[in-house]
Amino acid sequence: MTTSSQGPADLLRRMLDAAIASAQPALCIPPHLPEAPRGRLIVIGAGKASAAMAAAVEAHWPGPLSGLVVTRYGYAVPCPRIEIVEASHPVPDEAGLEAAHRMLDLVCGLDEDDLVLCLISGGGSSLLPLPADGLTLADKQDVNRALLKSGATIREMNCLRRHLSGIKGGRLAAACHPARVVTLLISDVPGDDPIDIASGPTVGDPTTCADALDVLRRYGLDVPAVVIDLLESGRGESVKPDDPRLARAEVRIVATPQQALEAAQRVAREAGFEAHVLGDALEGEASDVGKVLAAIALQVARRGQPFAAPCVLLSGGETTVTVRGDGRGGRNVECLLSMALTLDGHPRIHALAADTDGVDGQEEVAGAVLTPDTLARAWSLGIKPRDALADNDGHGFFGSLGDAVVTGPTLTNVNDFRAILIETETLAR
Repeated sequence: MTTSSQGPADLLRRMLDAAIASAQPALCIPPHLPEAPRGRLIVIGAGKASAAMAAAVEAHWPGPLSGLVVTRYGYAVPCPRIEIVEASHPVPDEAGLEAAHRMLDLVCGLDEDDLVLCLISGGGSSLLPLPADGLTLADKQDVNRALLKSGATIREMNCLRRHLSGIKGGRLAAACHPARVVTLLISDVPGDDPIDIASGPTVGDPTTCADALDVLRRYGLDVPAVVIDLLESGRGESVKPDDPRLARAEVRIVATPQQALEAAQRVAREAGFEAHVLGDALEGEASDVGKVLAAIALQVARRGQPFAAPCVLLSGGETTVTVRGDGRGGRNVECLLSMALTLDGHPRIHALAADTDGVDGQEEVAGAVLTPDTLARAWSLGIKPRDALADNDGHGFFGSLGDAVVTGPTLTNVNDFRAILIETETLAR
């Protein structure tokens, strides 16, 4: 097998592009469409991929349909029959609140012959911000901001969100009763648990208000008093898996982070690099994950263990950032900057880390590329890498070097993508 003559950065970007392409709704939605109902088909949904998912449904559904989906600003796709609403992510806004109200109204009064097709992808938690009774949108916004800075895992975040919601945690599916509900999911969470994808609006929730309170206390979150009261009273309890209103609710996962990593693996192998998937569900502080991945890469480069170079190490999942500095954040760029410091300019190691939805944190930047001379170029510009990491300013760091990866709206979301390319000494010359 011969290795590709393309540069490492080009190959890394082609792997990212392949991962994103593998999870495009036009590819993964049609095989999972249900049979036509005797009654009406109502299409609803939320997430960064939901508009593209709706377009795929329209293109392959022969009969009449109508509906409403809400997606992130800039992620809309023209649909003649399904209304597309844009709203704010990751901090919710009035547009998302209004869309959530309208969605519940749309599914009210259905009968057993009707079918609700629910299209859910990552980002839906913020895009359907309907507060539980007694809460306001401002309360939800305060909680979201606190969560985003806390370092909580996506599982912990969504546990709390479900118990402060009027539509998530199975409530949307319950509102559709007695109609049949089929939910098509594009997974953006470690483990692909449907309850954690957009906080599970059509999935029964086994967690409780007590679990949500534990998240608040674990991270010392400063939230409005009404939030604590709602949880302590039990009024925020979600719909449970054995609720009879969910008896006709079905979930189908149509795209996953693992599938995306395998698509990237094929690209690497075609270029002559053996590719190894380290895991599709890596979690933890982004800077810590960066150190560990760098240590594995160094062991490969120096010792030929656990794999021989040339090779590519692939991983996915969702890391977290506990924001302590004043930087622009971004878990992928934080992971990559930490990796750079551990690699210390190793001449045969290159890497890319990006979010497959095209947005790393709150920036319109997917991630960045790391090269052997990243640190040297930063120092030559007077940029101090360790200070940038301490300030949670990975975006500022890589942006200053011209190494940001910008994809624009990808219209899908299968979580974080990381690829480390390790050359042999001959290839590196």
